[in-house]
Amino acid sequence: MRLGLHALGIGTGARRAVIDSVAGAAENSGFATLWAGEHVVMVDRSESRYPYADDGRIAVPAVADWLDPMIGLSFAAAATHTIGVATGVLLLPEHNPVLMAKQAATLDLMSGGRLTLGVGIGWSREEFAALGIPFEGRGERAAEYVAAMRTLWRDDVATFEGEFVRVDSVRVNPKPVRDRRIPVVLGGNSDAALRRVAAWGDGWYGFNLDGIDAVTERIRTIHALCRGAGRDTEELRLAVALRKVDPSDVDALADAGVDELVLVESPPGDPGEAADWVASLARRWMPAVG
Repeated sequence: MRLGLHALGIGTGARRAVIDSVAGAAENSGFATLWAGEHVVMVDRSESRYPYADDGRIAVPAVADWLDPMIGLSFAAAATHTIGVATGVLLLPEHNPVLMAKQAATLDLMSGGRLTLGVGIGWSREEFAALGIPFEGRGERAAEYVAAMRTLWRDDVATFEGEFVRVDSVRVNPKPVRDRRIPVVLGGNSDAALRRVAAWGDGWYGFNLDGIDAVTERIRTIHALCRGAGRDTEELRLAVALRKVDPSDVDALADAGVDELVLVESPPGDPGEAADWVASLARRWMPAVG
């Protein structure tokens, strides 16, 4: 099993010197992936329910700095050489898919093929309203956007016609490094999210799951959905972050089929302390993951 770190882009993790220190230390300590999430806007009084907390409220304060993940991860990639970088998750229906295809391919090229594009459909009506994008139909929009982006990455001269995306004989360069593909991992813990994983995802990023039993049940559901869709689950990358997790849980998570355990942590604000902070995480966790 691999070990990922979801620590960049928010609050103290949004500072350039901290990004450099955490990214370099994570690579040197054997972490597989650096993850960063996204919200374009936050609101002081949200009427939308956050799906990853029992009280429906996101723990990140509205006043916190929250970097654009594509830009933040480009700095992390520039500070490293081998560690993967991943959006966890980018809210794809909020973006122009042609522009996002170019941005993702650019980051993939400049990082040497290290990008995983984690995408979700979003939960905040207020955020969609601020961007002038319909909240309804965002799942269908995300599916079509991914199909269009894969076409733009694959074809020298690309044409795509759907309900939300129409391009005719365009060139979008550069192309991704690995056979003109970027892995697209789906976020979300609901049945609807897992149906998207089985239908068109390259993997799943389960976030803030409530223990091993919840992880096991969700992965069993993915397996069942993949069988129904005629897909081999061996093709999927399964990454999870848990609300509470201990190194003693690693074997059970591996048995459940988890490929990567992602630690969600906040780094210290002092970049001089960040490397030691990462090293302490590695000392605790690396012996368990092997």
